[in-house]
Amino acid sequence: MAVLRRREFIKAVSGVAPLMAGSQKRPNILLILADDQRFSTIHALGFREVYTPNLDRLVRRGTAFTNAAIMGGMTGAICVPSRASLLTGRTLFHLAGTGESIPPAHLTLPEQLRSAGYTTFITGKWHNDKASLARAFSGGADIFLGGMTDQWKVPVQDYDASGLFPKEHGRTMERFSAEVFTDAAAGFLRRHRDDHPFFLCLALTVPHDPRTAPDEFRKMYDPSRIALPPNFLPEHPFDNGELRVRDELLAPHPRTGDLIRRHIADYFAMITALDACVGRLLRTLEEMGRAEDTIVVFAGDNGLALGQHGLMGKQNLYDHSVRVPLIIAGPGIPRGRRVEGLCYLPDLYPTLCNLLRLPRPETVEGRDLTPLLRQQTTEVRDSLFFAYRGFQRAVRTRTFKLIEYEVGGQHTMQFFDMIRDPWERRNLARDPQLANILARFRQRLADWQRELDDPGFSGL
Repeated sequence: MAVLRRREFIKAVSGVAPLMAGSQKRPNILLILADDQRFSTIHALGFREVYTPNLDRLVRRGTAFTNAAIMGGMTGAICVPSRASLLTGRTLFHLAGTGESIPPAHLTLPEQLRSAGYTTFITGKWHNDKASLARAFSGGADIFLGGMTDQWKVPVQDYDASGLFPKEHGRTMERFSAEVFTDAAAGFLRRHRDDHPFFLCLALTVPHDPRTAPDEFRKMYDPSRIALPPNFLPEHPFDNGELRVRDELLAPHPRTGDLIRRHIADYFAMITALDACVGRLLRTLEEMGRAEDTIVVFAGDNGLALGQHGLMGKQNLYDHSVRVPLIIAGPGIPRGRRVEGLCYLPDLYPTLCNLLRLPRPETVEGRDLTPLLRQQTTEVRDSLFFAYRGFQRAVRTRTFKLIEYEVGGQHTMQFFDMIRDPWERRNLARDPQLANILARFRQRLADWQRELDDPGFSGL
């Protein structure tokens, strides 16, 4: 793939050849982004307690990446860098600041598609700067500018090409947020009649708290029948540097089993409500005759603990917080496949570039996943790196995971066998039989830090 500077890229994509031979246009793209939905929340992928018939259908229609992850973040609002990385294809320490602003030099995926002739439309949550929103999209409706909201009283605005989005132009929608945003997305699909392909971004605010799903979904989950996760703990075993952040104060210390079951039940209810909205949007695609020429991507911006390891939030580097769902379905995508290769959300950008035969901007650092889709390889990465603020770092392969902490002058290591212990319960950092492997992982972590320009912390 050609790598172009910004001006050269924008000039080139306006006249690139179509994806298919002859006069066929490029496929449409529908991106559905969930807020705080961890990887272990889709029934078809083996998580039987949660009911997700429409996401299950998407899994059957496409390819699920079961080891997709985010890199972490330098702020407690993990979704900010996560979404910035997805949009720009850039790694954590090469974002602008903590990701709250996306500079013009970092060409976003929708901006790229817009330059290539796509109609780009957004509804739902935007947690980055307003100017980059206006550059990326040519339209939008019911846009929530912020991080979290009352799920039944959502402040929204319509698209503003100036990027100003003055507050006086806003309004409050007093309906369930996922339904508001899905209505806007379905309305766009029904109105879109021109010859240009579209990029539609539906960025939901669920299952983020406050977890207040409609009664029909809440009643589906009886807390007394919810199983506690195997790695449930009343308290985290040591200070990880972020035990009193906002998310960790959503439940009192120590955690109790009954309270955690209630939180999990509410979480699952929100996910099933989200799933119903996904189903409605997929049906709208079918009604409009767009199901066969639209690539659908479903992803989450980060995971969540909800009692695992004695934690509630996502300000940590355990798998429950850094692994996310990632499903791609549509024309040219293998059906019913599960890909176990390690990958990141930013890898979606170069993957779509390849699938659409578009040049890849030089600012994009993600890796193309099409070799995994086409079964040309089983891995595009041999390991993943994670970071949280100045006091947590980690590296993971398919077999082991190392997490290092530096908090108040105290250095702590955790080392997990991810094959035998996927719930990350048994710390093997002091196992003498694994000393050589642990040393190699510490070196790999240091290599990742140099490669990514990580400012690091004194413990490494």
